Amino acid sequence: MHGAATVSSVFGLPAIWVATSLLVATYAAVISEKINRAVIALLGASLMVVLGILTQEKAVEGIDFNTIGLLIGMMVIVAISRRTGMFEYLAIRSAKLVKANPAAIMLMLQIVTAVVSAFLDNVTTVLLVVPVTLVICDHLGVKPYPFLVAQVFASNIGGTATLIGDPPNILIGSRVGLSFNDFVVNLTPVIIVIQLVACGLFHVIWGRRFKSTPEARAKVMAFDERSAIVDHTLLVKSLIVLAFVIAGFVLARQLHVEPATIALFGASALLLLSCVGRDAEAQTKIVSKTFEEVEWITIFFFIGLFIVIYGVEATGLLSILANKLVELTGGDLRVTVFAVLWASAILSSIVDNIPFVATMIPLVKDMAPAFGGPEGLMPVWWALSLGACLGGNGTIIGASANLTVAGLAERAGIRFAFVEYMKVAYPVMLITVALSMIYLELRYL
Repeated sequence: MHGAATVSSVFGLPAIWVATSLLVATYAAVISEKINRAVIALLGASLMVVLGILTQEKAVEGIDFNTIGLLIGMMVIVAISRRTGMFEYLAIRSAKLVKANPAAIMLMLQIVTAVVSAFLDNVTTVLLVVPVTLVICDHLGVKPYPFLVAQVFASNIGGTATLIGDPPNILIGSRVGLSFNDFVVNLTPVIIVIQLVACGLFHVIWGRRFKSTPEARAKVMAFDERSAIVDHTLLVKSLIVLAFVIAGFVLARQLHVEPATIALFGASALLLLSCVGRDAEAQTKIVSKTFEEVEWITIFFFIGLFIVIYGVEATGLLSILANKLVELTGGDLRVTVFAVLWASAILSSIVDNIPFVATMIPLVKDMAPAFGGPEGLMPVWWALSLGACLGGNGTIIGASANLTVAGLAERAGIRFAFVEYMKVAYPVMLITVALSMIYLELRYL
């Protein structure tokens, strides 16, 4: 337990029960989606302080500024980079490389989405790739729905491969002290296999049935990918900064620099490069537009959530739960790893995986003594990451990228029903988690 609650009781009730009730109420409100999740998280955080469970100073201690800084930095870099048109270029180029064959296009767009999602956040990736996909499908005369489902999976699978690819990984990496290289070495191998299997499964389900006329394919082949690049100078600047940022992540441990510092430095450098040579008014517009595109709702959701969970942690609840979990699994590492993997996958398919992972991290940390210290917990961390990130594919509400794609589809007149999606997605999700289970068994247990 990192801190202790400032009071032992609130209104005559034990502080542990009040804090737990606040956490449950926060979760329930987030799941209901009746009120914006950032508002709910900040209200829960405020009540932790108002009710005396945490002091304001302790509440601020509970915020993981490394996670916050990393998210803001990467959001700024993406906001500037997307103006170049490079992502549209990638999508069109991929389609033309396979001669506009629909099944091959679905495969290529999955690979592009997965690779891009490993280095950018999933929501941004689908926001960039989906509109281009809709245009390509329209010209080919094929239904876009299979392409969109496949891209949902690719965004969540690809994001699992790196520290920065998916918010749950950012949380785990920051709170546990795992580097960019740790995620690449431990998760990327299995993620490559899982993505290839997912591509194969979607080909069996849909790909073989795609039909398109030579005339329709000729329309796609006529696309000029070079015209998608709208700012060549900014493209060069963005690619240089992205290269340095990724190199920084790889070398972070040797440089003794946190990922947040690298991301914020890269964001500042790219902002500077995009402003150089412009007058004061133009610079103000560039900076204002960039910060408008940062997902502040997500940032404040994280801040509020950190404080709510820290309040619960301070009462000792998570230590109690950790001890209970160790008792239930008999202190057996294999049982614990598989329990965390499958629980994370199933629960992340029905609740937002971000608050789930944020709650699980201190709980898992408290298990360390049962497994010989922090090193003994490493397989559990990889199980938590794989379960939470891959489990989000199971339903439309499992991950933010899913909801984003569903929203874009519906605006384009494409039905994206909960049950229809789940019929295909849930079995495929279970197969990907089963592959993770085999990997964990072979490599760590």
